[in-house]
Amino acid sequence: MQLNKALLAVLALSFQAHAADVQTLGEVVVTAPQSDEPLTVRTNPKAPRQPVPAHDGADYLKTIPGFSVIRKGGTDGDPVLRGMAGSRLNILLDGQVILGGCGGRMDPPTAYVFPAAYDRITVLKGPQTVLYGPGNSAGVVLFERDVKRAEQAGVKANGSLMLGSFGRNDAMAEVRAGSQNAYVQANGTRSHAGDYKDGSGNAVHSAYTRWSGNAAAGWTPDDNTRFELSLAKSDGEAAYADRAVDGSKFERDNYGVKFEKKHLSPMMDSIEAQAYYNYVDHVMDSYSLRAGGNPASMMAAMNPDRKTTGGRAVVGLALGDATRAKIGVDLQHNIHTGRYGAAPGYMGDYTLMPRVQDAVFRNTGVFGEVSHIASERGRVIGGLRLDGWRAEDSRATITRGMATLANPTANLSRNETLTSGFARYEHDLASSTAYIGLGRTERAPDYWELISKESAATASAFDTKPEETTQLDVGLNYAGEGLSGSVSAFYSKVTDFILIQSGVMKGMSSVSIARNIKATTWGAEAGLIYPLAGSWKLNGSLAYVHGNNDTDGVALGQMPPLEARIGTSYDDKVWSFGALLRMVSEQSRFTVNQGNIVGQDIGRTGGFGVFSLNGGWRPRKGAQLTAGVDNLFNRVYAEHISRAGSMVAGFTQTTRVNEVGRNLWIKGNIEF
Repeated sequence: MQLNKALLAVLALSFQAHAADVQTLGEVVVTAPQSDEPLTVRTNPKAPRQPVPAHDGADYLKTIPGFSVIRKGGTDGDPVLRGMAGSRLNILLDGQVILGGCGGRMDPPTAYVFPAAYDRITVLKGPQTVLYGPGNSAGVVLFERDVKRAEQAGVKANGSLMLGSFGRNDAMAEVRAGSQNAYVQANGTRSHAGDYKDGSGNAVHSAYTRWSGNAAAGWTPDDNTRFELSLAKSDGEAAYADRAVDGSKFERDNYGVKFEKKHLSPMMDSIEAQAYYNYVDHVMDSYSLRAGGNPASMMAAMNPDRKTTGGRAVVGLALGDATRAKIGVDLQHNIHTGRYGAAPGYMGDYTLMPRVQDAVFRNTGVFGEVSHIASERGRVIGGLRLDGWRAEDSRATITRGMATLANPTANLSRNETLTSGFARYEHDLASSTAYIGLGRTERAPDYWELISKESAATASAFDTKPEETTQLDVGLNYAGEGLSGSVSAFYSKVTDFILIQSGVMKGMSSVSIARNIKATTWGAEAGLIYPLAGSWKLNGSLAYVHGNNDTDGVALGQMPPLEARIGTSYDDKVWSFGALLRMVSEQSRFTVNQGNIVGQDIGRTGGFGVFSLNGGWRPRKGAQLTAGVDNLFNRVYAEHISRAGSMVAGFTQTTRVNEVGRNLWIKGNIEF
């Protein structure tokens, strides 16, 4: 196809852009945040960008090359990195693990993230670190807040407000006050949108309302010491276009404590320790957000919850002038329960039902990572990790359709010892850094693979094997006088890849099963930034991933197609302008009913292109106003990996959940 040829031409010319972390009110990002060191992307989530992301973490991540999102409605999509979803991608919020409660993935970890409430997002691609938990075969995403000791007493504040089509409005306010010895900070967010319309004018069941609040107080007696107590709370509701129920509650309660100390001795460079508690209480029902409600007999509700507690301690060591190391331990324990019934006021009110525990998970890991300057231009980085994992199946019965079956693995427990490690060599050239790394990681099955699915042979998938990934990463980062960029590629072999297959008939019921297969994936990301005359720049990015199910001899399910972004931007520090063309190829490699814990392949998708524009004005330092239009030509399209559209009363059913049509927005940022 012509679109394929155009994308391949871009690949021949593109390098992934290299840029330093932008300031809070920096230029509008019109293609993607860019790679600034090997396999690492850092970006400022407070900076405006196009296309304007939703309020949650997944839609923000999709602006980074290599990321896609599995769409379910207007919010709470699942992030996918290099074709890998779910627990293959570790998500940490200020170093904390948060795990959703919904067995249907209504609430992935990124559903509890309002990106602009954080100071920095860091993406570490591939199994090239062991510092941030087990099983990160696809990578790690860190949502982080910065705290710097104040030189003098004072108060800083910033906020933003965004208005857009389809009733979209986002608001965020943040205040930080402190002196040299102590500080307090707090932020609040609220985001709302109505049902959006696709390019054909059809409304999509996608409305949502969310709010969150975070607060922290810290003690900083000197430049090298920090002790912090924190808390967070959030809630909301969201309509979904891919299922028969909506999310009417997404309540999260969080408490955390953190300690940091630097320069303890010539050998002990630092120590970090933290502990946290996260509780998620989620309700999905068939009546709260559906027009006209449902008959009394259909007023069903499900109320899963999950309690996650954990901690982490890391010691930084200076083992000589050329060698640095980090060693540490982390642990996590989570309990999942649920209760089911009818709406309050009806017989079988779910709020009066007892909570029933169905699973318990524990993980304790020890790890070490070393960086050594091997020569004037060369560095070696490596790490090892050992995890002790335990899972308990608390289910007495399993529901299959209208039938209730005895659980063949009731009250059984499993223990696994999992190993991970990597080694990478980086070499500095005149204006670039080249690298090659080999990583291997073992990932234990998660709740959605062990508990929410059946196996091919029985009603329980509790015997699903851990997944083993071995991956080679290579790349080059370039930063010249004018052109800057990078290119990265990977090749991965997965033993016991955990495949989810839907539509499997058992008796009179269609079920989803988890089974282990062998798989191969490979791909690349690329892009560029090229300065033109004056304050103009040309930029672009490209991402591709290819997956094979080697056991069945078919395509690996839920692989996003080839994607390129080409943009141009102007910024003279007062006025700015940007244009973005996003081009996505057709995807003819698919296997119907195979995929991951979020969704499975439906069939072929055609290619599409979407064009967007934006402009901005900085009336003074610390103030910025931006506006734009996404999908200018009102294109009708859906992402290949999006979920299938469901029949919702009053809405047009579509093959997949279609994306937003023409979308106008305006956003203001202010600091003082």
